[in-house]
Amino acid sequence: MSRFGNAVRQRLQATMAAGALLLGGTAAAADYSFWVEPIYPPEKATEVYKPLMEYLGKATGEKFTLVAPKNYHFYWRDLRQSQKTDFALDEAHLADYRIQRSKFVPLVHTAEKQSYTLVSNQDLQAGGLEGLVGQKIVCMGAPSLGYALLLGFYPNPIRQPDIQSSAASWKDAVEAVFAGEAQAAMIPTWLKDQYPNLVPIKTSNEFAGAAISAAPSVPEPVRAKVTEALLKLDQDPALANLLLELGISKFVRATPADYAGAEAMLKDFYGY
Repeated sequence: MSRFGNAVRQRLQATMAAGALLLGGTAAAADYSFWVEPIYPPEKATEVYKPLMEYLGKATGEKFTLVAPKNYHFYWRDLRQSQKTDFALDEAHLADYRIQRSKFVPLVHTAEKQSYTLVSNQDLQAGGLEGLVGQKIVCMGAPSLGYALLLGFYPNPIRQPDIQSSAASWKDAVEAVFAGEAQAAMIPTWLKDQYPNLVPIKTSNEFAGAAISAAPSVPEPVRAKVTEALLKLDQDPALANLLLELGISKFVRATPADYAGAEAMLKDFYGY
């Protein structure tokens, strides 16, 4: 081959190598959004979930960016409008909604099942649910699972409590009861167990624990890496505080069947 031909070939090889490096760098820099329900104010959510984002990044070689809307109104709006989401951590009804409406793939869910308990103080306990009609019950906003289940406790539209969806977190709902700002609170049952001085009024049925699901656009190899990392999460001491904060022990594999029919709890909410 002529000297000119060799020079052209070398230049083409160099260009192809640079292109391969560029493409490889782009793939390695893929940034996946990770949405979480607004059970904390955004600043607190960033603090709580930061170790999880770092853990997933280290375990998979990918980048994960937390998306924490400020309240359930915005979360539900963005979910209905199919706002770009790569991964999401949702409770049963919202997980099923993503699976059915957007073809999300459930990867794992918490080992513990989830239920909610209406709690109050000793003075109101004897009256049961009827004793709270017209009284203030604090809860996270609609359509949180706690709110949906609380509505189910009071099917009679003229015998309703005064539901205050002002809590910034589930623990904030408990504090409202202690402060005398509400007569009762609807909270996760695992959290109720941390406050023996609160009296349970009624506990809901159990549902599969919160699921981490992936959008169908996420490549299968990435989904597989994330799944394996989450299944081993409880083995990392750095994540102990996260598990404690969320009231869970570990994640286990999830299937669509775990959540089948749960989205029906959204039927009474705007936009369903």
